[in-house]
Amino acid sequence: MAFTLTSVTSAEDLDAVRALCWDYRQALIDNNPVDLAITERFYPEPKYTTLMDRLADEHARPKGIILLARDAQGAPAGCGMSHALDAQTSEIKRVFVPQTHRSQGIAARLCSVLVDQAKADGFARVVLDTSTHLPGAKQLYDKLGFTRRGPYQPIPEDLLPHLLFFEKAL
Repeated sequence: MAFTLTSVTSAEDLDAVRALCWDYRQALIDNNPVDLAITERFYPEPKYTTLMDRLADEHARPKGIILLARDAQGAPAGCGMSHALDAQTSEIKRVFVPQTHRSQGIAARLCSVLVDQAKADGFARVVLDTSTHLPGAKQLYDKLGFTRRGPYQPIPEDLLPHLLFFEKAL
């Protein structure tokens, strides 16, 4: 199935991304008890609501971007975003493709465009993290040439065994 990928600039597209982000949060909660605990710890509902309200600001150009994939019928098919952690480092966040649109290369394309944009924006590296309980994400990042690394932000010690951290030099 064909899909299009665009930078989010309209309120309608931003609303579609927010809906996908809420679906992503729910997918993590439903994935297993560990991901439920991690999600509730880092993104309890009130904090996630605030983040969703500020999504456009958190990932604003010129040092961030929000992408939306749509299928051939125009329905939202995935999202991904990035923002600056520092002058040299861009972080990819919330790459999510609903189950109904998986295995079409959408997540790989989202990540590739986010990496290309970070490079064009002058960053030296891109980082991201994922749950150890999301083997598809791990395989995707390995396939895209990311390398494993340690945490790039403070993470509680008890959660470290359940998270994977990746980096790609640009």
